[in-house]
Amino acid sequence: MARLARCEIFDPREVAVVHVMNRVCRRCFLLGNDPVSGKSFDHRKGWIENELKRLAAIMGIDLLTFACLSNHFHLILRSRPDVVKTWTDHEIAQRWCRLCPAKKCADPANYKPTSAEIEMIVNCPERLAEVRLRLSDVSWWMRILCQKIAIRANLEDGELGKFWQSRYRAVRLLDEEALLACAAYVDLNPIRAAIAETLETSDFTSVQRRIQSMLAEEITASAQPESLADPCNDITTSASEPRLPDREPTAEATPATMHAGRDSSSPAFLAPVELDRRGDAVGPCPSFSGQRCSDKGFLAMSLDEYLALLDWTARQHVSGKQGATPKDVPPIFARLAVRPEVWCELASDFGRLFGVIAGQPHRIDEHRSRRQQRPYRIRRRTRELLNGD
Repeated sequence: MARLARCEIFDPREVAVVHVMNRVCRRCFLLGNDPVSGKSFDHRKGWIENELKRLAAIMGIDLLTFACLSNHFHLILRSRPDVVKTWTDHEIAQRWCRLCPAKKCADPANYKPTSAEIEMIVNCPERLAEVRLRLSDVSWWMRILCQKIAIRANLEDGELGKFWQSRYRAVRLLDEEALLACAAYVDLNPIRAAIAETLETSDFTSVQRRIQSMLAEEITASAQPESLADPCNDITTSASEPRLPDREPTAEATPATMHAGRDSSSPAFLAPVELDRRGDAVGPCPSFSGQRCSDKGFLAMSLDEYLALLDWTARQHVSGKQGATPKDVPPIFARLAVRPEVWCELASDFGRLFGVIAGQPHRIDEHRSRRQQRPYRIRRRTRELLNGD
């Protein structure tokens, strides 16, 4: 049975959270250490991460989580047409020219379009409307990302033809339960693949970037004199860079356990984790940092709670104690009414349990494809897990 067209699953005109994944040809290790040729292509993961930073800074799409492995990568994206609506015509044209430069340049991330290039788009209403729509289109994000990496890798190898196995896989996430399970699935991918043992050593993942940032803040705060550490006396912090709340260092995340030779990388291109429905501002919440689309979070929990949940889940999977319920179960289970054994299976087998759409069975049953109004099929095991059968 042929897969549904992208337009049946999500539309760039509406806010949608989508899990996307793409794999290289024949599942070869073209993004890591290749045991056949003996070559290392690990640096290509850095290419992907740098391109993600560029796309997150330009497009109207939030990057929630990511993980780059040796033969594939995972992303969770949230399209933000509501943020794109706040951009002026001039800004739309400028962003598009930066995204797809008309001229070849050595550093596309710092490309500065000319006024003639911008005016050519602004003065054409049809072209402007088309470009505005593309800036919040998940398909265009994936098209540009995969094309850039494929061209660069083929040029490095002196090869022609396909680099990616097929079109990317997309699963739309309908509710918080599906989003949380999928986020854990993505962030724990290196541990699932047995190439990392802890969250902080899971290279090229969003969770590692967030932990590195927390450690850097704690080390900086501890190194400052007491008078400078006091927020009331801090005169060096810019108004555009709000202070982050102090956090307790985790037992696992210590400088000694960080991967050797890797510098801390700012997670500013990632959407924040915590979504405070009562305290956060209502509306698009566009970011003015120049590094991401918006400042809106995506989970109803703090970063500390999310890391604790990931650490608990990783221990259950790695230690082979799936289904066991420890005494200190994180409170997130009670809030979402998900049993620990169900959660472990959701987080480890998310890709197998869901097809092109993910969520509670009753929400999937209510959902229909956009154009043909077709119902979505739910796997029997998925319905058994989530219905408590």
